[in-house]
Amino acid sequence: MSQTITISPVTRIEGHAGITIHLDDSGRVAVARLHVQEFRGFESFCLGRPFWEMPAITARICGICPVSHALASAKAGDRLLGIDVPPAARKLRSLLSLAQLILSHSLSFFHLSAPDIVLGLDADPAGRNIAGLSRNFPELIRKGIRLRQIGQEIVNRVAGGQLHPERIVPGGMGEPLLPEQRDEVANLLPEALQLVRYALALWQEHRFRFLEEMGDVGEFSSLFLGLVGDDGYLDHASGRLRFVAAQGGIVAELAPESYADAITEIVSSESYMKATTCPFSEDGLYRVGPLARLNVAHFSDAPLANREREALLKGRRTTTSSLDYHHARLIEMLYAIEKIGHILSDPAICDSHVLDRAEVNHQEGVGVIEAPRGTLIHHYHVDQHGLLTGVRLIVATAHNSLAMERTITAIAQRHIVAGRFTEGMLNRVEHGIRLYDPCLSCATHTFGRLGMTVSLQAPDGKVLDRASL
Repeated sequence: MSQTITISPVTRIEGHAGITIHLDDSGRVAVARLHVQEFRGFESFCLGRPFWEMPAITARICGICPVSHALASAKAGDRLLGIDVPPAARKLRSLLSLAQLILSHSLSFFHLSAPDIVLGLDADPAGRNIAGLSRNFPELIRKGIRLRQIGQEIVNRVAGGQLHPERIVPGGMGEPLLPEQRDEVANLLPEALQLVRYALALWQEHRFRFLEEMGDVGEFSSLFLGLVGDDGYLDHASGRLRFVAAQGGIVAELAPESYADAITEIVSSESYMKATTCPFSEDGLYRVGPLARLNVAHFSDAPLANREREALLKGRRTTTSSLDYHHARLIEMLYAIEKIGHILSDPAICDSHVLDRAEVNHQEGVGVIEAPRGTLIHHYHVDQHGLLTGVRLIVATAHNSLAMERTITAIAQRHIVAGRFTEGMLNRVEHGIRLYDPCLSCATHTFGRLGMTVSLQAPDGKVLDRASL
């Protein structure tokens, strides 16, 4: 008789999700599914709001990547205004997108995944967490917190605010970067570089045991998606969408405004998250994020990161193993530090002209950037007054949804035999999700058959009315 194994909740990820592992009549794993269990309706409740408010509103979608949503939103606003932002504003936005990488990737590696990587996938679950790491490896936790703090300090100095950026606006930036702020950011980079090198050394120390414990899983053919600039190098803040094959050849390259020609959202009846597919792939499968970006293009102005990239690829044009996501994140943090230093070396970074003003000139605008977890798309429609009539958000977790299920299915098939499993085996399946560092708060929508019920209760607890949505 067929059986189902349920993992709920999936731990050490951003948001709430469960996994179901379906076994056939012989006890073999047939398929594993990811189910996003939370509901958030940003696409709906933003309707009717002025698009000017969207960078501030969408920054609240995620406490980990507020900069990414604000940047994508502002870029969509730029298109609605029909303007190109001033050069200094473009540089500041690029700097902020790189700082967001440091902020997010450090959390993913040190605090969400390091318990498995350092302590082992079969370690006692009572101590296989950040608390266990702090007891046994306090320096690791301190360094991880400090690296994330540096990323946040850069964001605060350039974008204002203490958590959510205040100066990212349609038309550019609300305020320029002062010379003393530039120097403060530059002074943080040597320490950040030292901390990333520590993380790379930590990964090298533990990766062989970790990879052995995970087993031969996560390697499969797919397309990879990322942004590239006019020079053909990777670009996190602007550029064209490039799809690359598993063998490394360019499959397609298109303007961000034409993303719908390559990306289709599909609705699942089992999850609040919508998945995406691509017509350039036979099975619709593609991946985004640090691993995909590493495959899509070389890094510019980042010799240290490029050397690490080449070491990971080992002469290949791409790597197709999802287990390489951890290493790719560390390489990308190294790239971010080098690139920020290069941007700060340009005197034009402190130019006072950072904002252009205009009225609504177009009623549709698309903004695309590379968030830490992957390609992020904001697509807005407005009326003549700039009030939103349509909002569409496609986030990295949606792009990676099919790949995540492919990965956890392979892990379950490798480790669960004849329906028998241990806690450590199930932790391996969970780690298949952690590889992608999904942000489930960003990915939820109102579709699917998971209904929401609202009850109106009197002070004494009596239900006065109930409605199902």
